[in-house]
Amino acid sequence: MKLTLWTYEGPPHVGAMRVATAMKGLHYVLHAPQGDTYADLLFTMIERRNHRPPVTYTTFQARDLGADTANLFKTACQAAYDRFKPEAMIVGASCTAELIQDDPGGMAEMMGLPCPVIALELPSYQRKENFGADETFFQITRALAKPVDKTAHVSCNLIGPTALGFRHRDDITELTGMLADMGIAVNVCAPYGASPSDIARLGAAHFNVLMYPETGESACRWMERELGLPFTKTVPIGVGATRDFICEVSALGNVPQAMDEERLRLPWYSASVDSTYLTGKRVFIFGDGTHAAAAARIARDEMGFEVVGLGCYNREMARPLRALAKTYGLEALITDDYLEVETAIEAAAPEMILGTQMERMIGKRLGIPCAVISAPVHVQDFPARYSPQMGIEGANVIFDTWVHPLVMGLEEHLLHMFRDDFEFHDAAGASHHGGQHVAKDATKDTAETPAPAEAPAKASDVLVWLADAERELKKIPFFVRGKARRNTEIFASQKGLNEIGIDTLYEAKAHYAR
Repeated sequence: MKLTLWTYEGPPHVGAMRVATAMKGLHYVLHAPQGDTYADLLFTMIERRNHRPPVTYTTFQARDLGADTANLFKTACQAAYDRFKPEAMIVGASCTAELIQDDPGGMAEMMGLPCPVIALELPSYQRKENFGADETFFQITRALAKPVDKTAHVSCNLIGPTALGFRHRDDITELTGMLADMGIAVNVCAPYGASPSDIARLGAAHFNVLMYPETGESACRWMERELGLPFTKTVPIGVGATRDFICEVSALGNVPQAMDEERLRLPWYSASVDSTYLTGKRVFIFGDGTHAAAAARIARDEMGFEVVGLGCYNREMARPLRALAKTYGLEALITDDYLEVETAIEAAAPEMILGTQMERMIGKRLGIPCAVISAPVHVQDFPARYSPQMGIEGANVIFDTWVHPLVMGLEEHLLHMFRDDFEFHDAAGASHHGGQHVAKDATKDTAETPAPAEAPAKASDVLVWLADAERELKKIPFFVRGKARRNTEIFASQKGLNEIGIDTLYEAKAHYAR
């Protein structure tokens, strides 16, 4: 382990909490010190849920370590059952409590509680959050799902959505509607919205739809082997993938293909006059493996972008993403260190980033627009409106999400270009107030304001940017400004210069134009 300011994934017990919070009638007893209750904030503040996660903590403190922490766990476990009366319980330890080796699973089993108790063995110091969610749902499925009679009509299970997932709630709605158009009912959606009794009837479906491999693939593979339920391999994010998904579902359910494309706007928009100036934009993609792979296909095949970087942070998806990156002529970046990602983005000098909340922050520092495509995300990526990523409407949402940062960035650049215009200069005030508005500083004597000194605006080791060069650099469009800065610094270093003035900037421009 290493300390870091930001992290893409939490420890595996947070993944278990995502599954427990998504389900109904399930309670999670977590052997953990007092400080580990921070996890509640992830769900109540970021996802803006109206109730806290169904988790009981033992919350032992330092003074308890010399006493009987095992008895603390038993007391918490019994109190949780007496209070909540769940259909089933899962028990486990946080990364800190794992060091005590109290064996929560063994203790809970010996207590003889009147409901199924599922023990979680999550290696906190080797694996992370997505693994924790996947393993937890797999253990729940293995313990509760049994062979049952199939439904009379063709049905499927939606597998993988969890609490704190990126647009999972809306993806469920979108896929449910698409499947209904094909005459396929949803038998169970799990873990999101499912109860332990729902898990018991997973086998009644005719096949599984694996929505998110990160959190549902282990359970799907077990159900394929033990319950005879095949599962889909295509994640329907993007137009092409949605069409492939419809074909796959049609074959699995033995039903006619049906796809209502009247709502589909991405293909027309991406080929329209308003969007053709985006063609060829260089994009860097980073996120969880599923969303990164889907974004790469959309970027190249549906938006006309050039993918110059591709990677993921969850190592469980490293092998398929490396294989995919080769088809794009790239070497996949597999890391959970945001500093490595920032270095790679800076070196690639893309015109847009498609990433997580981390990459959005990196983009702000580098002056590169970013659209969020994957968890981890912030509160603004849990909108109150309907905003899926999957299916037909998901493709429309993705188009808007990706194009708007570029369009707004261009607008900002145009306003900057015309900042000396009679309408847009600072003394004119806000243009939407029209000619009646007078800026607050318009009546002041501008001569009283001293001119800015020609002091260095930025220093990079031995190179110093003079103020005139910095001002001229800001006139360059935002999407190539970073590359222009780096090229100028390389040129100055090769010439042995310590200061970069406006002449050096234009000499560098002429040099690289040849």
